[in-house]
Amino acid sequence: MTSDRTRDTVAGDSAHRVAGDCAHRVAGDYDYEAGGSGYAQVRRTDPRIAAHVHAALGDARTVINVGAGAGSYEPEDRQVTAVEPSAAMRAQRPAHLVKAIDAVAENLPFRDNSFDAAMATITVHQWKDRIRGLREMQRVSRGPVVVLALDPDLFSRFWLVDYIPEMVAVAKSRDPTTAQLREELGGTTTASLVPIPIDCVDGFAEAFYARPEALLDPAVRQAQSAWGFIDPEVVDQSVQRLRVDIETGEWDRKYGDLRGQPGYLGSLVLVVYHPD
Repeated sequence: MTSDRTRDTVAGDSAHRVAGDCAHRVAGDYDYEAGGSGYAQVRRTDPRIAAHVHAALGDARTVINVGAGAGSYEPEDRQVTAVEPSAAMRAQRPAHLVKAIDAVAENLPFRDNSFDAAMATITVHQWKDRIRGLREMQRVSRGPVVVLALDPDLFSRFWLVDYIPEMVAVAKSRDPTTAQLREELGGTTTASLVPIPIDCVDGFAEAFYARPEALLDPAVRQAQSAWGFIDPEVVDQSVQRLRVDIETGEWDRKYGDLRGQPGYLGSLVLVVYHPD
C-alpha cells in the first residue's frame, strides 16, 4: 500500500470527532439513522454463512470489521475491532460485542498493518467510495481481506424480481459484481458462492427464497436497504401482487419447489484478497 494512504491514529481520531459532531450523518448511500431501527432483529448472524467467513480469516487473531453494523458475523473467538459510522447501528450492537468505532471505510483511523485480517460483510455496496474503502482495508491488514457481498448479476435470477423488477436496477447501481470486486482488490483473490440455507436467520432478500410470506412484513423489508431506493407506491403495488399470488397459490405453482430445497445458490459471494 502506498504511503499517501497512511493514516496516523491520532489524526484519524480527530477527524472522526469532528464528523461525529454532526447530529445526523449519512456516511453511505443509505440513511441508517432514519431507516435502521429493528435491523438487529432481522439481520442476525447465520452460523452456516458465518463458518465460511470465519474460515476465510484463516489463523488471524486480530480482525477489523469494516461497516460492522449491529455486529453480524463478527468472530467471538478473536480480537475484533469494529468500525461503523451509523449511531443507530452502533446502538443495536449486543452488549457482549466490542463497542464500534465511529469511522468510515474510506478513512480508517489506524496505522498500516495494524490487524491480522480485515472483513466486510454485506456492506461494500453502501460505501461512498468502494475502491478507497477496499484500499484502506488492505492498508491496515497484514493478512487476508474478506468481503461477503451480493452479486447483482446473480441476483437478477431471483424470483422476487418478477414482482419488483426495479430491484435489479437498484442492485446494479449499488452492488459490485464478483469480477468487479476481484479487479478492484487486485492481486491474488479467490471467489466462491456461499449457499443460503432454507432457514437462514440473516434476513436479506434471498434468505427468504422459500418463505415468500416474510417479504410481506414491512419490518423485514426495512432491514433490506434496496427497498428504500424504490418509489413507495411501486413497492406497495409489488408487495400486493406478491400477497395475492401467495394467497391464491400462484406463487407455489411457479416457485413452490423451492419450499423443499434445503439450500439456494443465489447472489451471496465470498471474495478473499490474499496479500503476497
